[in-house]
Amino acid sequence: MKQQIIIIGSGFSSLAASCYLAQAGYDVTILEKNSTIGGRARQLIKDGFTFDIGPTWYWMPDVFERFFNDFNKKPSDYYTLEKLNPAYSVYFGKDDYITIEDTHEKICQAFELEEPGSSKTLKKFIETAKSNYDIAIKDLVYNPGVSPLELVTLETFKKLNQFFSTIKKDVRKEFKNERLVKILEFPVLFLGAKPSDTPSFYSFMNYADFGLGTFHPKKGMYRVILAIESLAKSLGVKIKTEASVNKILTENGIVMGVETTGDKISCDILLSGADYHHTETLLDSKYKQYSESYWEKKTFAPSALLFYVGFDKKLKNVNHHTLFFDVDFDVHAEAIYDNPEWPENPLFYASFPSITDVNAAPEGQEAGIFLIPLAPGLKDTKKLRTLYFSKIINRFENLTSQKVRDHILFKESFCVNDFIKDYNSYKGNAYGMANTLLQTAFLRPKLKSKKLNNLYFTGQLTVPGPGVPPALISGKLVAELINKHHTN
Repeated sequence: MKQQIIIIGSGFSSLAASCYLAQAGYDVTILEKNSTIGGRARQLIKDGFTFDIGPTWYWMPDVFERFFNDFNKKPSDYYTLEKLNPAYSVYFGKDDYITIEDTHEKICQAFELEEPGSSKTLKKFIETAKSNYDIAIKDLVYNPGVSPLELVTLETFKKLNQFFSTIKKDVRKEFKNERLVKILEFPVLFLGAKPSDTPSFYSFMNYADFGLGTFHPKKGMYRVILAIESLAKSLGVKIKTEASVNKILTENGIVMGVETTGDKISCDILLSGADYHHTETLLDSKYKQYSESYWEKKTFAPSALLFYVGFDKKLKNVNHHTLFFDVDFDVHAEAIYDNPEWPENPLFYASFPSITDVNAAPEGQEAGIFLIPLAPGLKDTKKLRTLYFSKIINRFENLTSQKVRDHILFKESFCVNDFIKDYNSYKGNAYGMANTLLQTAFLRPKLKSKKLNNLYFTGQLTVPGPGVPPALISGKLVAELINKHHTN
């Protein structure tokens, strides 16, 4: 008889794990607390507009290909990818921006225009980044974080110094132009930490950016969720929505099942893709691995204030992805990591998927997603959301030389309180635990419980870390670990 596995949550890591486990012969059921699947990668559909609520960047296409290849499939079996050109633009002042296009050669030209001679330095920098990418993404991140020895290879030994320097130091050593520095420091923000706290080795994110490029799945990132759902169901996975898990049931040091509202479901193995901290609150205290002080001391990736806006006209002077770096990043970063507070003048990011994708908005109209990174755990009120929307829209109008406020059909917001309510997210964090030196690989919360032999974890608070590609990898790693410890 097949062993029964329950998976809590239906985000990228949970769905990925469900596919690997079903393929290995387990009987897999996913329990999702919300009415739709996808975890943070859900959609908002309103008045003919479609917004990705969570992830909007499709980077590292090779990781998605590797995932689907494990099931003799290809991404193109499920969705259509378009490489964005330009990939994104970065504003530094009024009508003052740098555009990052779709090839390394064009990006070198943009750097050269900004700072003569910088393209030569950039080529060397990206060569190192590619070497790191080949080591990290093709090898290191596919380790389960069980032992420090996973990081010890001939290749990593050669790069040992890169684990003890930082992205900020390396970039600023090579580039003097502050605008180019900001562009090169930007990709590591996906890892959830300041460039000054991110090891140099993580420059592989620059290769993901400049070397591989930025893509968009037609009809949005949610198409990827639907693709993995389709694959999972074809393998026999069962998915139940509006099934919130209220307690993990244990007996004699073994997980026996879970309690949902009005129901008890038994299992042989339990895997949680829900927030790690929240999952441990569902256990009797003696089975918790990590104390409240443990979580309190960790460096968490930011939360975010997000706005989903419908405009009644097409916007100008923006691209599909547009970053607004016209204020001091260090001051904003301090408000996130050092002295948590609402930033006076925040950096922000905007996405206009309807520039690329006709499915995102009605004809002649524009869908806009605006994101301000914030410290987790901040006070979140309607008044603050209104104030910050006004701040960024005023700046947006000025920087892009257009009036948009009077063309807003509607706006919806999502912030700290919503991350807690919808995802049981620790302090309302949006991206999980940051990838700093002391929170990398075996130093992250474990995939396998040390207290309960048949309890496992996956997702952005465990190995390998935040982001959509790492979430897919996390699902694979935990499935391999379950296979190793349990014979089906």
